[in-house]
Amino acid sequence: MNDSIKLSTLTQLIQDTIQSRFEGEIFHVSARIMNVKKYESARRCYLTLEEYENGTKTTEIRAVFWSNTYSEIEKFEKTLRQPFRDGAEISCRVKVRYHKVYGLNLDVLQIDVAQALGTLELERQQTLERLVKENPGQVELIGGVYRTFNNRLELPLVISRIALITAPNSDGQRDFLQELKGNKHEYQFSVTEFLTTIQGDNAHQLILEQLQLIEKQKDDFDVVAIVRGGGSISDFRPFDDYTLSAFVARFPVPVFTGIGHDRNQSIVDLMAREQKTPTKVAALIVEHNFDFENTLIDLKTRMSEAVTGQLERAAEKLEQAKRIIRLSSPRDILRRGFAIITHEDKIVVDPSLISEGMEIQTQLMNETIHSTVTKKTKNEKQTEL
Repeated sequence: MNDSIKLSTLTQLIQDTIQSRFEGEIFHVSARIMNVKKYESARRCYLTLEEYENGTKTTEIRAVFWSNTYSEIEKFEKTLRQPFRDGAEISCRVKVRYHKVYGLNLDVLQIDVAQALGTLELERQQTLERLVKENPGQVELIGGVYRTFNNRLELPLVISRIALITAPNSDGQRDFLQELKGNKHEYQFSVTEFLTTIQGDNAHQLILEQLQLIEKQKDDFDVVAIVRGGGSISDFRPFDDYTLSAFVARFPVPVFTGIGHDRNQSIVDLMAREQKTPTKVAALIVEHNFDFENTLIDLKTRMSEAVTGQLERAAEKLEQAKRIIRLSSPRDILRRGFAIITHEDKIVVDPSLISEGMEIQTQLMNETIHSTVTKKTKNEKQTEL
């Protein structure tokens, strides 16, 4: 049998070998973080760095943030606005350490936050380019603005039937409903809720399923509202999913989104009508109806003014007609010094009907003269009266 050695001797050899090989060296690696255990009071974080290929884990090693590098986690969370938790992909600088008790691990020195941001933005741009390429006529980039089949849909004159996609008992759900119900115009709305998880790895699929349910009864709704409160960048990743974004872009009912704050904008936002927050979505719907009410009031006012004008003009014409009629009445004609000739109680207007020897009556204003025609002569000079 070979001579045995102490375990401590062997681990010391391992430590010396590793230290000799890796002393002073720093490596830049990319990996997925898992098994994250943060101890904020001690300012330490223990985790594993993992690598996957075709969905299968191929590599795993323990890693540590010590107190002097714990601020890297805080910088990561502040810059990317997402928690440092299982499943996140990071690029970081590490050094190799071996301890006889705690074994082999990597000390994390720095997280490449800029690369993490760049990776997220690159993925977004690739998704947007794919949407334009694979959905011709339904997704177009015009003047820096994404114009889609959905956000070009004409809104109904009045919005009253709303399909609401949101998480149950969430801030987004509460803010949206409170803004609708408390509107100062006292408009009434019919809201059908389609409740689902809004964040998480499969949130995009769950939201898509709710949209598919709404599509089957699309004639029952005027608009769709997808709302949630603010959150981290990772929380918004479901709304950058290609399949969900393409479905929203082609959706047959106008879609409003209120899924973040002013600094957040997802691809789904670009495909629909973005209003940033749930409150703003509800306020826009109320304002849309108020604009229609104002249009009706303005139309009523203009119609009333038009009718009043027509009646006034008709009254003026009626008065003119009355004056003409009064001036043409026999009494007014007699008052002006004219006379009316009658024969056998019939007014004579044609002088050829009067012959010599005929008895006629000449009616003046206050008297009637009875006479017999003795002579008729032509008014050769056409004397004007």
